[in-house]
Amino acid sequence: MRVLGRTLFAIVAALTSLSAISDRPREQGVTDTEIRVGNLMPYTGALAAFGAIGKAEAAYFARINEHGGINGRKVRFISYDDHSDPSAALDLTRGLVERDDVLLMFGSFGTPGNIAVRKFLDERQIPQLFVASGDEEWSNPKAFHWAMGWQPSFRSEGRIYANYIQALYPNRKIVVLWQNDQFGRDLFRGLEEGLGDLTRMIIVDVAYGISDEHLDTHVSILRRSGADIFVFAGVPTNAARVIRIAADLNWHPVFILNDMAASIATALRPAGVENSVGVISASFLKDVNDPAWKDDPAIKDWPSFIERYYPDGDKDDSAALYGYAAAETLIQVLKQCGDDLSRENVMRQAAGLNEYQGSVLLPGITISTRLGDFRPIKQVRLVQFDGRTWQPIGDVLESAFPEFK
Repeated sequence: MRVLGRTLFAIVAALTSLSAISDRPREQGVTDTEIRVGNLMPYTGALAAFGAIGKAEAAYFARINEHGGINGRKVRFISYDDHSDPSAALDLTRGLVERDDVLLMFGSFGTPGNIAVRKFLDERQIPQLFVASGDEEWSNPKAFHWAMGWQPSFRSEGRIYANYIQALYPNRKIVVLWQNDQFGRDLFRGLEEGLGDLTRMIIVDVAYGISDEHLDTHVSILRRSGADIFVFAGVPTNAARVIRIAADLNWHPVFILNDMAASIATALRPAGVENSVGVISASFLKDVNDPAWKDDPAIKDWPSFIERYYPDGDKDDSAALYGYAAAETLIQVLKQCGDDLSRENVMRQAAGLNEYQGSVLLPGITISTRLGDFRPIKQVRLVQFDGRTWQPIGDVLESAFPEFK
């Protein structure tokens, strides 16, 4: 298939053929033997590290299909590479709806691309479920009834870091290096809101582009400020560079790293685990390397799952675990639908999750939704890297603040 000359990357996690269709009327995207699910991921380009989310989702659906599917139907997961380009996202989404005949869109990555397709999907009443973005755009059911996020918001994450700094490091100087896009702005805004009157303690903040070649200069400037606390908001590859640069400069501030970048496989290990010791982040998923989970059924199964269904994956990649957990949530919704796989019922069930405990969510963190609440995951836990695993700091924290104005 050729889509406006762009590279097409398709993952099909199904064991049955599109030709197996009976003659009776049925919902679009559903046959007697399969459920078609659409998805967009950045499999190439600057955000390619997050392509592991889509690959792990495909792997999870492949396992579901191998064990009989959902109520006798296999999941046909059709995932294309949008290169994190909003115009490509819209073209590809039209193709998924009009040519691939998907029932719903699931777990597509990023804020700009999902916003670009939201109106198209909303007008056609097609579920846009569990968007892989922490933007608060995905928790507005009054305006967009057919779109729902999954993870805690970036803005709430920033406020949680602010609360941590206030509690343990009051009146310490803070510097921030944040990615100059909607994600980075949201997290930085939350940090400022959480600090309140103490925002003055942020003595320098630097916005940078995702492909910025001058991170060493930025880190050097931040170091010379004399700050005690360094907050970073960005992607794993840049997080790795920044951690290593700070170590090379013999600068060892309290280092706070956003959840999206806190991958042992794609950030901390490339930075050097010795340089990453002490890094603090927030999480809502179990750490597959934490000895505390050595007897946990899902974590014990994780290495064999990766080996069998995603052999090119890295078991330490938090993006892969994220994809697994999100796919597990969608399967729960489809199971709740029973034989009524209308788009209306899909949304009804997605908005009717009641303290659902995913297998790799941290204890105390559950998924709950209702018609007026499209924020599935509302809790996180602060964690600190000890050179091998993420160790918990304190209790589970509520991240779903009241609606922001």
